[in-house]
Amino acid sequence: MTEDSQRNFRSVYYEKVGFRGVEEKKSLEILLKDDRLDTEKLCTFSQRFPLPSMYRALVWKVLLGILPPHHESHAKVMTYRKDQYSDVLHALKVIRFVSDATPQVEVYLRMYQLESGKLPRSPSFPLEPEDEVFLAIAKAMEEMVEDCVDCYWIIRCFVNQLNTKYRDFLPQLPKAFEQYLNLEDSRLLSHLKTCSAVSKLPYDLWFKRCFAGCLPESSLQRVWDKVVSGSCKILVFVAVEILLTFKIKVMALNSAEKITKFLENIPQDSSDAIVSKAIDLWHKHCGTPVHSA
Repeated sequence: MTEDSQRNFRSVYYEKVGFRGVEEKKSLEILLKDDRLDTEKLCTFSQRFPLPSMYRALVWKVLLGILPPHHESHAKVMTYRKDQYSDVLHALKVIRFVSDATPQVEVYLRMYQLESGKLPRSPSFPLEPEDEVFLAIAKAMEEMVEDCVDCYWIIRCFVNQLNTKYRDFLPQLPKAFEQYLNLEDSRLLSHLKTCSAVSKLPYDLWFKRCFAGCLPESSLQRVWDKVVSGSCKILVFVAVEILLTFKIKVMALNSAEKITKFLENIPQDSSDAIVSKAIDLWHKHCGTPVHSA
């Protein structure tokens, strides 16, 4: 057996017994041993493979700019990040915006508002739509990242990425969704148009919240690997795959309201398969983009 065929045999075997990422994990560990982490290579890896859970927070922190590429600076920089976290939290407690009883995701929101100059005059003021988006992302991130300091910084930088790097791309995603759904299943798109549902689909849930509150975190984090590493277009293919997966159900519904209500609360048991197929679709139509939306 040649070296290549041995490697392919091992890969198939690993996949069958549930260790699909064994060789990918080894490749990532080699990248993470570099004195100066190569963010380009980390982006490429994250675009091609799901990140192992034990390294996800570290890779996200490097790609989001929370940590610098140089290993020797990580401890010092995280000390600064922790100090800043503590200072902002203390300030919010002094002005009585949060207390020990405040839910953690709301604490993250108030910290973000204070740091971005958007703290309302009173905690009783109603939340803005962008605050609701932040809370949805924070609730999902809280399930993925254990450490409070890490969690806040990742949420903060993830949301900033959506609001800056992807700001011009996100409004274009509904049109892209329609385009790719038409390529994959024109009959399904025709049904949505007949029901006047295309303009009423849950685009905010899909594209502003990046499926937070729609997919379980175990599946969602594989989608966010791609978003963090440079592609918000993956969100389009997750939406397309949701429609393809639940085609029979959607085709049986005859009103925009019913279709939207179903899509806002899809069954959770197909989520892993949906994300895997969505990533395959994304690669099929876009190749393996790096640093592109």
